[in-house]
Amino acid sequence: MLFSIFTAVLFLSLFLTCLIGAVSIAPGEIFRVFLAQLGVVDLNSIDPSIFAIIWDIRFSRILLSALVGCALAISGAAFQGVLINPLADPFTIGVASGAAFGATLAIFLGSAFGEIPAWVQGLGIIPIFGFLGAMVALFFVIAFSRLSGGLRRETMILSGIVVATFLSALISLLKALDEESVQAIVFWIMGSLQGRSWAHVGFAMPYIVCGIVMLFFLTRELDIMTLGDEQAKQLGVNVEKIRYLVLIGASILTAACVSVSGVIGFVGLVIPHMVRLGLGARHTPLFIGSGLLGAITMIWSDAISRSILPGGEEIPVGVITALIGGPVFFLILVKSKKEDLETEP
Repeated sequence: MLFSIFTAVLFLSLFLTCLIGAVSIAPGEIFRVFLAQLGVVDLNSIDPSIFAIIWDIRFSRILLSALVGCALAISGAAFQGVLINPLADPFTIGVASGAAFGATLAIFLGSAFGEIPAWVQGLGIIPIFGFLGAMVALFFVIAFSRLSGGLRRETMILSGIVVATFLSALISLLKALDEESVQAIVFWIMGSLQGRSWAHVGFAMPYIVCGIVMLFFLTRELDIMTLGDEQAKQLGVNVEKIRYLVLIGASILTAACVSVSGVIGFVGLVIPHMVRLGLGARHTPLFIGSGLLGAITMIWSDAISRSILPGGEEIPVGVITALIGGPVFFLILVKSKKEDLETEP
């Protein structure tokens, strides 16, 4: 029942947020644009300017926000499951910091403003640098963890903190060396979907689909691993291998999201907790519910970020998710504490 509600709200949100923008467009015109894409209505009968606003500008951004929200929420649930840590999220092991450093380096070097190769025309170099930076950060986290005795939860978290701290220092160094790029770097790190297009959707979607499919094949093992490493091994689970695969899958999702949207916090942390309250801790329904609710949350957060100021300026969407996610997470903690006190003998 909850899945049906989430799905209905998601599709409704995709349509309703197309109405939000500086140019007022009637709902009927938006509906006709979608019908034209399905071949039901003649595309030539639609005003080209309206089609460009709805399909090329608004809907591409809305769809990208849905993909980012879905991926961040699922990766957050995966990190919380594999690390058995309720405070884990896509930024715990430094992958997001790696993507942020890669993008910062691209801005610092001026690559983002240079000539764009034909195969990434309309996309830019920042997402590519961001994705590569995230993968390099994951490599070092795994390498440091192995030096400390294997992929144990504790060593991964500590390695992630070390890598994230080091990369944050490098980002600060680059900002200090080039004051002209500080504004662009800060705005990107705060998270934004401004100026995103179908090229960014096409860049992120293959990685997001790959990461989600990979994680869904590991839900049974993740359920068993919540019992603890020793119990999981006794039940025939190769704990280190599964942990390695989950890390890769969740990191691919995080890298793809951060590379096209910047650093957006709280979605991967708060959404899985909200879904657990209604669906429990089994990972298959948790991933589905988190993906749907994460997509809905990001769609409306981005809609608020681009429409709340009267002058047409945009607030970074990462600010909106933090303003919403902080109080919500506090309420979840209070509710969980109250339930724990009620169940105590």
